[in-house]
Amino acid sequence: MPVSTAPPAAPTAYADFDALRRHDPEIAEVVLGELGRQSDSLQLIAAENFTSPAVLAALGSPLANKYAEGYPGARHHGGCELVDAAERMAVERATTLFGAEHANVQSHSGSSAVLAAYAALLKPGDTVLAMGLPYGGHLTHGSPANFSGRWFDFVGYGVEAESGLIDYDQVHTLARQHRPKAIVCGSISYPRHPDYAVFREIADDVGAYLIVDAAHPMGLIAGGAAPSPVPYADVVCATTHKVLRGPRGGMILCGSELAERIDRAVFPFTQGGAQMHTIAAKAVAFGEAAAPAFAAYAHQVVANARVLADELEAEGFAVLTGGTDTHLISADPAPLGVDGKAARGRLAAAGLVLDTCALPYGDSRGIRLGTAAITTQGMGEAEMPRVAALFTAAMREEGEGARKVRAEVRALAGRFPPYPG
Repeated sequence: MPVSTAPPAAPTAYADFDALRRHDPEIAEVVLGELGRQSDSLQLIAAENFTSPAVLAALGSPLANKYAEGYPGARHHGGCELVDAAERMAVERATTLFGAEHANVQSHSGSSAVLAAYAALLKPGDTVLAMGLPYGGHLTHGSPANFSGRWFDFVGYGVEAESGLIDYDQVHTLARQHRPKAIVCGSISYPRHPDYAVFREIADDVGAYLIVDAAHPMGLIAGGAAPSPVPYADVVCATTHKVLRGPRGGMILCGSELAERIDRAVFPFTQGGAQMHTIAAKAVAFGEAAAPAFAAYAHQVVANARVLADELEAEGFAVLTGGTDTHLISADPAPLGVDGKAARGRLAAAGLVLDTCALPYGDSRGIRLGTAAITTQGMGEAEMPRVAALFTAAMREEGEGARKVRAEVRALAGRFPPYPG
């Protein structure tokens, strides 16, 4: 069974919530309000999770005070001996956990990790092949609103119209046609495992780097519930939150031959001083993810997602690709008479919090959800039919009926508090 997080540890001299109440009651009210919101609704945003009390303790530690530009043993500031130890532990734990030769744990986010990977391998104007945004590509995969779309020439690949699966023949054809400097494998809403070996073959055929943006599946990879891209990719970018259950931040994995280029692309090219409290919290999360309990958790996340996808389909939602291999579910609520934006609003009013996503081959939007957070709370496959039924009720009920649905969601959430105590 998955292991739920526990209540935060007792306040210490440096993490005293009573001090926040005294000195800034307005912000204290916001913090308590957010804890209440997370506790009486279901957090189904695929990119969110609940960190452990140990991760929270590291985030609220005196390491937040330390300026540490540079890398362990080569800082631009004095007094870094202890934070050096924390970063070395984070790097060692990450490389061991994922079987990588090198890890950079300083990236502030998944987007900044991708930026650093591009900075290390590409020059402005280079051609990059990545999943098109209408099919689930990320902003950093060529959006004109993002640095990626302004600095590089992106070509988008898509998915097969009937199956919704990646069209590998199209990927190969586009690669041969455009000869990209890099191919990006990764998505924010594709619920199936990519075939990393095929991407590697295509990259080798055209002499391209293979960058895997594994922000979503990285926690599943850590727990052995998803295949690893590390043996195939030149660079793997990821976040440390989502299924991995660490602090909000990014990381980069690569081989030793690219280590110096990646490190210099993070600092000093794209970032300044490292956030040492966050790096320590990443080290804690990597340690937790190496434990057998986390492997059980990761597999439970997938089991829950598969059941929930099946139940949503039975309730009338059109589930993309017919199901999921991961924590992610993408679905079209159109058969229930609403689009993704309207569905998100109705579900949010009922306390079912999720996102919208692009739908392939259409202008409307669908919904995207994940099972990482509710699995951390302790929910299992037995709860998934009820969650799916609440989705349908939230879409259909109004007035008093809608209030009853909200009360049922609150009751279900109350049985599985994120921080019991």
